[in-house]
Amino acid sequence: MDTGTVINIARQTIWIIVETAVPVLIISMAVGLIISLFQTLTSITIMLIGGWMLNQITGFMNNLWNFSQYI
Repeated sequence: MDTGTVINIARQTIWIIVETAVPVLIISMAVGLIISLFQTLTSITIMLIGGWMLNQITGFMNNLWNFSQYI
């Protein structure tokens, strides 16, 4: 076995590894992208809702404290 044959076998081995790994990597990247996009959108929504909820609660507490002076 000469060096050319060894290099050819090594090249074929690397190519087979790349061919078999690429589909799994592409699917993993797509799933990761979808999950990260979903997490980003939900965190933005939670921040918006959280601010609204905080305003509602503080407004209610202010009204409650102001009402307590009449008791």
